[in-house]
Amino acid sequence: MKLITDQNHARRLARTIISDITIYNTKKIKEGLKNDNLFDAMEREIEQGRRVYEGKVSPEIVESCSFYEHAVIDVMLKQSFDSESKI
Repeated sequence: MKLITDQNHARRLARTIISDITIYNTKKIKEGLKNDNLFDAMEREIEQGRRVYEGKVSPEIVESCSFYEHAVIDVMLKQSFDSESKI
């Protein structure tokens, strides 16, 4: 399988992976936000997504760009903005 070498494509893939995680884990995300432990609650899902992302994107992009980490914040948190949170 050919790895993704285009930064825009890598960014879109990261956002797609996190969007899917968010859609399928809405309740768990809301609980994590409410209990102020989102990243602990979602650690398994986030890491599984990271492995998928890193398996499809060239190591140069993975190492030089934080697309996956930005997607976690930009997509997961922004899609859950209406949830109760201590922050």
